[in-house]
Amino acid sequence: MTFLKRLFLIIISNPDKASLETEDLCTHLSDEELVEQIVANNDPLLFGLLYDRYAKMVYNKCCGFAKSDDEAEDLTQDVFLQLFIKLKMFKRKSKFSTWLYSFTYNFCVNYVNRNKQRKMRDQSIPVEATEYKLKTEVPDESLYEMKAEKLKKALELISVEDKSLLLLKYQDGASIKELVSLMEIGESAVKMRLKRAKEKLMQIYNTLQ
Repeated sequence: MTFLKRLFLIIISNPDKASLETEDLCTHLSDEELVEQIVANNDPLLFGLLYDRYAKMVYNKCCGFAKSDDEAEDLTQDVFLQLFIKLKMFKRKSKFSTWLYSFTYNFCVNYVNRNKQRKMRDQSIPVEATEYKLKTEVPDESLYEMKAEKLKKALELISVEDKSLLLLKYQDGASIKELVSLMEIGESAVKMRLKRAKEKLMQIYNTLQ
């Protein structure tokens, strides 16, 4: 863990008495109200409240992109470091929790793509567009019937963008409307990307032993 991460954790986990009193007054605030207070005052101690509310959720998402618990923990701290810097980008166009889902997934996607040795796209089984397209759309029930270990392997062999989309939809239960907001594309485009991601996953899943 870098010095910056350690310093950040010390700041948000060791508040003084005055800061504790401020935190007590802010515990009743909604996420959106708390974000507004943090941005207005640039207060890392208030940010600790937000950290406490969402550290577990962010860590669980990071686990889907990390190869170990330690890496997931480091990735979680990186997410929160960037979140503190870019919190002012939250414009209340959606719930904060929904926006944080998007922020976390985008951060993890970029993290994986920056790491040449772990770039999932390079590890994927080459499948031409004409090969993976199925005659009929893959029903959701087919995904739920997949064997867990085999499905996990298949998810590691598709692109990180497709993996994150499928996890958002089927693990986190994001609706099409929420995906439209998260991905900032049209509804038809979301449905097409989701359809293609399911087709690729099914194609690769069926090649595994």
